[in-house]
Amino acid sequence: MTMTDDQATAAAPDRQVLAAEERYATELAFLAAHDDGPRPPGWLLTPRAVVTFICGSGGETLDLPKERQTAGAPKRLKLEAKFVGERSLVERCVVTLAGERGLLLVGEPGTAKSMVSELLAAAVCGTSELTVQGTAGTTEDAFRYGWNYALLLAQGPSRSALVDSPVLTAMRTGRVARVEEITRCLPEVQDALVSILSDRRVSVPELAGTDDAQVAAAPGFTVIATANLRDRGVSEMSAALKRRFSFETVGPIADATAETALVRRQATAVVQRAGAAFGVDDAVLEALVTVFRDLRTGRSDEGWDVERPGTVMSTAEAVQVAASLGVATAYLPAGDVLDLVPGHLLGVVRKDDPADHGRLLGYWDGPVRRRAEDGSAMWRRLWDLRENLR
Repeated sequence: MTMTDDQATAAAPDRQVLAAEERYATELAFLAAHDDGPRPPGWLLTPRAVVTFICGSGGETLDLPKERQTAGAPKRLKLEAKFVGERSLVERCVVTLAGERGLLLVGEPGTAKSMVSELLAAAVCGTSELTVQGTAGTTEDAFRYGWNYALLLAQGPSRSALVDSPVLTAMRTGRVARVEEITRCLPEVQDALVSILSDRRVSVPELAGTDDAQVAAAPGFTVIATANLRDRGVSEMSAALKRRFSFETVGPIADATAETALVRRQATAVVQRAGAAFGVDDAVLEALVTVFRDLRTGRSDEGWDVERPGTVMSTAEAVQVAASLGVATAYLPAGDVLDLVPGHLLGVVRKDDPADHGRLLGYWDGPVRRRAEDGSAMWRRLWDLRENLR
């Protein structure tokens, strides 16, 4: 059996969210024992097992051969998909990492780039925590090294005074380093990765003449970075740095049923962590996801044109709205939960462009009204709630 969100929370009540390698420790132990095929240097799982970990076992229950059974792994296990998307994308990511090449995941905000990055790192090297969060204030030290200035002043430049960055730690240990929002770093900071990804070593001039003057990457070291396509205030990557990454685009979930199931599952986990049971009706969730998909794509399933808001109507945002509905239902029950939907949608679309308010009203006057006229009680109720958008 696998550890559920409730069990994971109970096992670590002092933390809201567990790292992937802790949350899925049972699955990782099982897969390490189940697939004894060849592994790239430094990898804990085979590439095939990494794909299975992320994409699931396709409804099949896997059996652990008797000769590989260990105390830390169950004898049988069915793995659920953690990433709802193309299996081929995950396979290309795994192949890139197996070749020790940098991987850059790009896409709209809220498309699970960070989650895929975390899952890949956890499955490949056992830790997802060697991470640099890119910001406009990120310095080159975050990719190379810094100093413990108390020790530096006391004894001068030495290995003990050197403070490794997450990237340098990954190089020393042959693990995966993660860089979140790399394009939010200044170009000169980004370019600190160029020599790291090409030469696979970092020079420490302050320690010249000692054995620590150069740090070479151990087998298995690589970098996974993420970047948003719509982010404002970003810095363009140099051509030299782009050439050292394989780009993979993580798109929105194509299947409405799969997206609804994901929203339900993740919103349920959020509400459970808040100490309550998830009580939002499936029909409400389906309507919520339909609104997000229509506004995201600019076209309804019926073929009606929809003016897209400037705000990204991502699956992650749908999860947050669904979770808010669940918490409100649990702790502030008052009437029909559907009455809360317009207000939460308005909170989503008003994040970037004030004109998006008008676009949401236009959506209500278009697809919502037409569905109500077609006789749907759910959409009729939503149409009656139009005044809540003002």
